[in-house]
Amino acid sequence: MGPEREIAPATVPLRVDRLGVRYGERVAVEELSFRVAPGEIYGLLGSNGAGKSSTIKSVVGLVPIGAGSIRVFGRDPVAEPLEVKARLGYVPESTLLFDALTPREFLEFVASVRRLSAAVVSERLAAYARAFQVETEFEHPLATLSHGTRQKVLVIAALLHQPDLLVLDEPLNNLDPRSVRIMKELLTRYVQGGQRGILFSTHTMEIAEQLCHRVGILDHGRLRGEGTLAELRGKMEAGDASLESIFLRLTSEEEGVREAVRSLGGA
Repeated sequence: MGPEREIAPATVPLRVDRLGVRYGERVAVEELSFRVAPGEIYGLLGSNGAGKSSTIKSVVGLVPIGAGSIRVFGRDPVAEPLEVKARLGYVPESTLLFDALTPREFLEFVASVRRLSAAVVSERLAAYARAFQVETEFEHPLATLSHGTRQKVLVIAALLHQPDLLVLDEPLNNLDPRSVRIMKELLTRYVQGGQRGILFSTHTMEIAEQLCHRVGILDHGRLRGEGTLAELRGKMEAGDASLESIFLRLTSEEEGVREAVRSLGGA
């Protein structure tokens, strides 16, 4: 599933070429290129402020592109926003929802935007509610629900129309261990057909190591390394090092971690 395999652009879930994102004078993303291949979970890794969320918001059309290009199954999100959004499912980093609505009302609204039939919506909502154990919360206002339950609602909203590309920004935040396990199993199965793709942003190395086929390591808006764990180990002559160790070396944070621990002393 390596990036060197040439396939038709219309079958590639996501291609990002030399992406640049700025907020005024601040550069958030610079010269960033990667692709999510068919059947692949691609992990975008980085510390807070590395540019992960800016990249993801550019892909889903929430942040304007300052340079470069993005293609979703060969389509331009700027020129063809409706066509692209129809094939996307998105879980944002923060759980911003219509707090006065119940989960059922919110998800039925999402389903209406996605033009799903009532029968399909009823079947899928029942299945997801059982799987994530939120059946009793479905009729209560979102404002009254826990962060974990609200996160589950966002995940269900992204999956409801079974999109071809899932774009997930820290999707496991606030989830309990049972739901995290369900999500990992679900996402692994989601791409098994070989056509769909998942862009998965996280700063949790263990999750990325377990779940992602390839990872791209971001630091200050630039890609510092990319590949499978085995490929990254080989490039860095890192033996059997963990993804966490490789990440710290690629982002030049390894010595900073040691110094921070030393400075704490017996604190």
